Amino acid sequence: MRVAKLPDDRYPAVSDLAKKAKKRIPHFAWEYLDSGTGGERAMHRNREALSEIKMVPRFMKGIIEPSIETEMFGIKYSAPFGIPPIGYTSLMWPYAEQMFAKLASEKRIPHCLSTVASDTPENCGKLSGDYGWFQLYPPRQKDIRDDIIKRAKDSGYHTLVVTADVPWPSMRERQRRAGISIPPKLTPKILAQICMRPEWALRTLFRGQPNFDILKNYVPEGDLKKIVSFVGGELGGCLDWDYFKEVRDQWDGPVVLKGVLSTEDAKLAVKAGADGVWVSNHGGRQFEASPAPISVLPEIRKAVGKKTKVMMDSGVRSGGDILRAKALGADFVFLGRPFVYGVAALGDKGGNHVYELLYHDMINNMHQLGITSLDEMKDVELRFNKHS
Repeated sequence: MRVAKLPDDRYPAVSDLAKKAKKRIPHFAWEYLDSGTGGERAMHRNREALSEIKMVPRFMKGIIEPSIETEMFGIKYSAPFGIPPIGYTSLMWPYAEQMFAKLASEKRIPHCLSTVASDTPENCGKLSGDYGWFQLYPPRQKDIRDDIIKRAKDSGYHTLVVTADVPWPSMRERQRRAGISIPPKLTPKILAQICMRPEWALRTLFRGQPNFDILKNYVPEGDLKKIVSFVGGELGGCLDWDYFKEVRDQWDGPVVLKGVLSTEDAKLAVKAGADGVWVSNHGGRQFEASPAPISVLPEIRKAVGKKTKVMMDSGVRSGGDILRAKALGADFVFLGRPFVYGVAALGDKGGNHVYELLYHDMINNMHQLGITSLDEMKDVELRFNKHS
């Protein structure tokens, strides 16, 4: 029997990487990464909704050779999954964004750099090559918006993702209990946590304090505290359909609206010129009462039609989850926490390990289902009741 050989058999699942990551980074960094908002029901609902979807296998198909290569917006990707925008990533592991950008180029998957990342489009764009996407948190000031968009374009990013689902900062009670603040307050408790993670501490000391590097240009001689104030006062809370149309007109490539959970919003996005909609509840970090993206994915797919690309994230942890999303209408799937678990657990080898886990799990699942192409997922029999 053929068995996929992965880079490190000590971590055969994303959950193993999460356990390792928790032991390598300070507690406050882990809480920032792993937490949701409120009682975290949305975060757990994301996982539960995915796990309730069963796929009925078909056998007696003879020799099959599955392929998961995917085309999106005219670019061929090796797989239908990628790395979404992640804010303040270097808090979890220094230089994480550059690791993701390199991985994108090496493995031919998209990496979407966030406006509030800890690195710049100028640094990461040249590393991701043809596989870079850029995410925009909408600035209130037009001149700042225009400059960020220009910087992204000049750095080689070809797909722009406009985030809609952060109209206001969420409560994130678990993070507050952990004493997380930006900039960090070096209390005895926080210092003790740092001392317990010497490799993270040394790498962070070498890199420098995590910051919102993209935004430094717009806060002259501003320290992190001033930049955080800028983020709170100037990013988000201003997005409407007129604003989105202005951004659409500025960008000469594909534009995606991220954070869509309503079929009506999905239709309006297409009407406003969106090339794609990204179904997401921000990983359960923003609004606890939100539905799981996988639960609204089929109706949004139907609402926007076949021409509009549909992406999804939130709760995805395996190749099987990616196939579930494909079966329900997603063209592409993004995973945030798993890739961060990877680099926090294994450093610059971690992203590659996550890619291999997902890639081989997808191929394995396709063998079980008896299919050779992702297009065949629409014909796979699904069951949704919990006890089937």
